[in-house]
Amino acid sequence: MTENPPAVDEAAQSLRDRINTDQPHTARIWNYWLGGKDNYEVDRAAGDQIRRLHPGIGEYARADRLFLGRAVRHLVHEAGIRQFLDIGTGLPTADNTHEVAQTAAPDARIVYVDNDPLVLAHARALLTSTPEGRTDYLDEDLRNVDAILEHAAGTLDFGEPVGLILLGVVIFVGDEEDPYALVRRLVDRLPAGSHLVLSHTVTSPSMPDVDEAVRFWNEHGTPKLTQRTPEDVARFFEGLELLEPGVVSCSRWRPEESGGAEPAEVAMFGGVARKP
Repeated sequence: MTENPPAVDEAAQSLRDRINTDQPHTARIWNYWLGGKDNYEVDRAAGDQIRRLHPGIGEYARADRLFLGRAVRHLVHEAGIRQFLDIGTGLPTADNTHEVAQTAAPDARIVYVDNDPLVLAHARALLTSTPEGRTDYLDEDLRNVDAILEHAAGTLDFGEPVGLILLGVVIFVGDEEDPYALVRRLVDRLPAGSHLVLSHTVTSPSMPDVDEAVRFWNEHGTPKLTQRTPEDVARFFEGLELLEPGVVSCSRWRPEESGGAEPAEVAMFGGVARKP
């Protein structure tokens, strides 16, 4: 188990200085929608406004969290994955990656990566590993692939398959930064048998209120996000073996039994794919 060392006064002050409470932040709004307490009034106000523009937005957060659980359980039980690299972790909530993985495989190892100072401040909650396993946290940006992999190698064995988790994070990489090449750089550094789990907000003619909510967010919140079509999201999995049912609404990726009724579609699409 990796301990999160207590912050010294100087480090703690530096961390507090990085937290902007005057502007809403996506990780804190996500936390608010999930019923968490790690958010500020500015986040709650923005979250409520977005919910007025798109009443189903809260279902995104819940669908994405449930998708994470189902995907991780599949990788542990069916693919034999015992180590995970979770980039764009967000604030700790229920059923974090290590909790799901280590319930099924106590020896699982997980490295969390995020560059949000508030997430870092709460990172201790992500380091409650089982004695058999291990967890660690990196304060790093998704774009810094080499730094992430170099530091993660202290916890993960990159000679063995890894579950790479990118939930709702590449939406913050603009087209001008070539997000597809960024994801490919990460996947290329992983061994065969590794899996990519990715989710992304989508734009669709059937969901015009989503576009309005995104416009509001990009005017008032941080970081800015880029919507993509379901077809654009599917491109992130090119060259990989996409598992059934493909890239679909997160609510519809291998849902639990629901009495035969198909879950409602949300504008957060995701998929799971294996590196051959």
